[in-house]
Amino acid sequence: MNNRILNIIEQHESSRVEFKSNFNSDVIETICAFSNANGGNIFIGINNNQKIIGVQNLNHEQVKDWVNTIKMNTLPQLYPDIMIHEVLGKQVAEIIVQEYPVKPVACRGKFFKRFGSSNHLLQADEIAQLQLMSINSSFDSFVVDKSIDELDRNLIDQFFKVLKSQNRIKLTDDNLVNLEKLGLLKKQTPTFAALLLFGNHNTGIHIGRFKERDLIIDDILIKLPLFEAVDEALRFIQKNISVSFHFENQLKRIEKWQYPIPVLREILLNAIIHRDYQSPNDIIIKIFDHSIEFISPGKLMGDLSIDALMTDFYIALHRNKLLCEAFYLLAEVEKYGTGFIRIRKRLLDYPDIKFEIENTGSFVKVCLTAVVEPNIQNEKSEITKINTVTTNSLLNDKSLFYNSKEKSKEKSKEKSKEKILSLIKTDKYITTSILAEKTQLSVGGIEKIIRYLKINNIITRVGPDKGGYWQVNTVDGSQSLTQQGNKENIEP
Repeated sequence: MNNRILNIIEQHESSRVEFKSNFNSDVIETICAFSNANGGNIFIGINNNQKIIGVQNLNHEQVKDWVNTIKMNTLPQLYPDIMIHEVLGKQVAEIIVQEYPVKPVACRGKFFKRFGSSNHLLQADEIAQLQLMSINSSFDSFVVDKSIDELDRNLIDQFFKVLKSQNRIKLTDDNLVNLEKLGLLKKQTPTFAALLLFGNHNTGIHIGRFKERDLIIDDILIKLPLFEAVDEALRFIQKNISVSFHFENQLKRIEKWQYPIPVLREILLNAIIHRDYQSPNDIIIKIFDHSIEFISPGKLMGDLSIDALMTDFYIALHRNKLLCEAFYLLAEVEKYGTGFIRIRKRLLDYPDIKFEIENTGSFVKVCLTAVVEPNIQNEKSEITKINTVTTNSLLNDKSLFYNSKEKSKEKSKEKSKEKILSLIKTDKYITTSILAEKTQLSVGGIEKIIRYLKINNIITRVGPDKGGYWQVNTVDGSQSLTQQGNKENIEP
């Protein structure tokens, strides 16, 4: 037993170990801090320099007085175990504190939690969050003063159509029952998560395109149901970042975005799912020439740290459990805390992109920055010029490319149109983002083909952009594409 305590002393104070010269009010604060975290051990009779000074005249009656003092100064009342040890000829008391199941525990009306080797006084929002976590609930699960009729039924139908296609949960044919099953409705009353996903709410995503820190050249404020807001935000981002093209084997054109689109989507989803919806601030996204920043209201949850996020072994905590569940069932995210792992892996193909996370005040900031060494920048520019000239020369030589490249390109376009038309015929509510995912085309490419199909009267949009659907105007899509292509000299 003595050896165990001597080994603990050598390892210094930590998130679960505290040394005290004597029993005082600070000890009770630490007991509460341990109770609100992961538990811990307090050793009385060891000073801050890790020197064993012992406790004079320590006996069981004195221990009973300590227990009574702890009970009278904590709410709910705590009864920790206290043991007496003899270490190097001196008496040391060990107070063993268990994590309390229903948090938070108060010490004389104040709430503390253990972070590292110190006690942290909790603020009001942290107290509320700790209460919700202790009962396995979250802020988005509270009901709101809204009627179910105020939710967009078309969006709800689309949502469950996607859920059924992902096959991650068994659903009924009654979407109201399904909403209850997911906790989005409680006794026919929408929760805050349901309002965020399918209704009108006051939270926004504010995206700006900056030329300089103080010069905005384009911006948008998105206040849509979150089921739509993700795609809308990503469309604006893609419109304001660059994309380059190169040719593989001189035939296949490959596009490469300034940043990998799946990474942007993952960061955006994290900002939406894990933001603090009690904060009046919007999610802010700033797009610069060589960087993009995502700023989301709300600090990292619990004991999660930046250092932990940059490893493959962090444990994810969910501030908004229902939103997390909804986007998991949509196959947009995983619930296992792998988002930042996937981001780092995808960025391996972008070695010049620097990935940073900051936990500043009441916000989490994620930044992607293009890093170009000054001494090779000019060299890269010259290589780009040479490649551009070479590519243009080859493209202008029709004898080399017309019979192969141009015909292949035209054939690929026709196949893309036919594939999109087939998908629209199968699902008239299909969105451009899902079309892009299923065809492996960019959202911009999908929008061009949609524009072509509309101009040539092959399809018609019925109703508004949000909530409407597509109508196919021909019986045989493949035949009509050929016929209409001959009528109009308009290509996507």
